[in-house]
Amino acid sequence: MNRSRFVVALAMVGFALLSYYGVREKNPITGENQHVGLSQEQEVVLGLQSAPEMADQFGGLDPDASVQSDVESVGQRVVSQSVARQTPYKFQFHVLADPRTVNAFALPGGPVFITRALLSRLGSEAQLAGVLGHEVGHVVARHASEQIAKSQLAQGLVGAVGVATQDQKAAQAAAFVAQMAQLKYGRQDELQADALGVDLMSSAGYDPREMVEVMHVLKKASGGSSQPQFFSTHPDPGNREERIQQQVAAKFPGGVPGNLTRGREIRMGDTSP
Repeated sequence: MNRSRFVVALAMVGFALLSYYGVREKNPITGENQHVGLSQEQEVVLGLQSAPEMADQFGGLDPDASVQSDVESVGQRVVSQSVARQTPYKFQFHVLADPRTVNAFALPGGPVFITRALLSRLGSEAQLAGVLGHEVGHVVARHASEQIAKSQLAQGLVGAVGVATQDQKAAQAAAFVAQMAQLKYGRQDELQADALGVDLMSSAGYDPREMVEVMHVLKKASGGSSQPQFFSTHPDPGNREERIQQQVAAKFPGGVPGNLTRGREIRMGDTSP
């Protein structure tokens, strides 16, 4: 191995590790110490700047102002009556016009989106609150900022392998390992977002058992073999429904209180092809 390449690669590894492990913050919502790639203020700026472009990728915002207002109302109820209100994030809730892609997602800092295709399949306001609560959970848990930090670390290490060995196959293998590690971490994010979603929606007065019904909706939308886009962007840990049931039971060991509601029914018509 060329000595100069080795020195450069070693410096790259050191910088990548220092950049990742040198930034560690305690999340007041989850209580976890996290390695994050952005400050909370940067998350807000990134989310607001990225929102219009992301909306365009799904056909833009749905033109029905009443639908937008209803979803915004449920989302803000979830935020205002839960621990999410204690964060500096600028939560906004939008319906995307896409009638075919069953999906929902959140950007760093607060913008939350749900497609018309998914919204049309939900049967109750509480199910909507569960979906939005899950996405708010990703935001307050700072999952995007963690993934950015992990991605920066992985890119630094992969680049160092390529420099040190001049072996593209080795660099590609390192990249593959890095991607697998990030996918596994993403699955843990999903479980945490589900748990936060249960807390957030029930704090807002919604019956958290409707989160289980959301899982049924998503499985039905998959049509059996193919998965809805939601499962592509939200890796399914495999026992998600059972874990949600366990989280509900743990939160309400005496049973779900009768004052928690399903809310009104959602009736938009199924827009699936």
